[in-house]
Amino acid sequence: MKTVLITGGAGFIGGNFVRHVLRAHPDYRVINLDKLTYAGNLASLADVADDPRYEFVRGDIANAELVDLLLARVDMVVNFAAESHVDRSIMDADAFMRTNAHGVYTLLNAAHRHGVERFLQVSTDEVYGSLAPEEAPWTEASPLAPRNPYAVSKAAGDMMAQAFAITHGLPVVITRAANNVGPFQYPEKRVPLYITNAMEDRSLPVYGNGRAVRDHLHVEDHCRAVDLVLHEGQSGQAYNVGAGNDADGVALAERILAAVGKPTSLIEFVADRPGHDMRYDLDSSRMQALGWRPRFDMDACIEATVAWYVNHQDWWRPIKDSSDFRAYYARQYPAPPPALRRAS
Repeated sequence: MKTVLITGGAGFIGGNFVRHVLRAHPDYRVINLDKLTYAGNLASLADVADDPRYEFVRGDIANAELVDLLLARVDMVVNFAAESHVDRSIMDADAFMRTNAHGVYTLLNAAHRHGVERFLQVSTDEVYGSLAPEEAPWTEASPLAPRNPYAVSKAAGDMMAQAFAITHGLPVVITRAANNVGPFQYPEKRVPLYITNAMEDRSLPVYGNGRAVRDHLHVEDHCRAVDLVLHEGQSGQAYNVGAGNDADGVALAERILAAVGKPTSLIEFVADRPGHDMRYDLDSSRMQALGWRPRFDMDACIEATVAWYVNHQDWWRPIKDSSDFRAYYARQYPAPPPALRRAS
């Protein structure tokens, strides 16, 4: 049996990938290393906790001693561990640099020392910066031009991974994905925030004029892509993973409100994010050449995600009712002037 170390496996995408690997590869063992920061939630993995092929280890990927012990036991590494919310990185980037840059170095160093057969660094489209409306989608050859502290920290991790591939011959692959949506996403992120706020008859905070465009990739499609690159990707290469499910903030809010059956009067424009990237768009030709295609279009993405949050209120309501979340929300979305509220 092969053993895969999945870091950040108690988070949104990592947890879905833990479940995917155990389902798709019955001859694999999984070690889940997670620090259990505010967005880590073992309740998301209750259905696999008793699987004899699954092991959870609480710890930090920047802890060199722990990482070294674990890397001696594994064949492959998939690194999802990251501080991942742009808004929080703007407030304070220290944790982002520690985990997303130094933590990646710590993992790579141990992987090189123990000769792992594959290291997959999970990254983001945000490392490329921001596109103007008329610009062509990014390819993997596009320059890295991050514009916010989160994106900078992820780009640093990518560049270190590529350096280990070039300098040490470490069999590294990188995936750079669009905005993920789906089950178990922490409700600070835009899609689950809009869904849950709508269910609570609370306003949906839309940044600026609401015209920043994002691609929405269902997490199950992302997991399939990561699995494929892990096993069939070319060492030293990066792979863009986009679904073509583009929508700006206003269109997304309107879709979600329609799905939940709530009025557009709940849309509320708030102060724009500092340095807001206005458009992301990925050319996924290299990924598609491996045989991958997204299965969820935009309608299916929103429909499935709304249904999950409607049916799993016991998972997200305790999070949103916590004092930590309420304090974050009040700090991030101070009450705007009434004139900014969108008319129904």
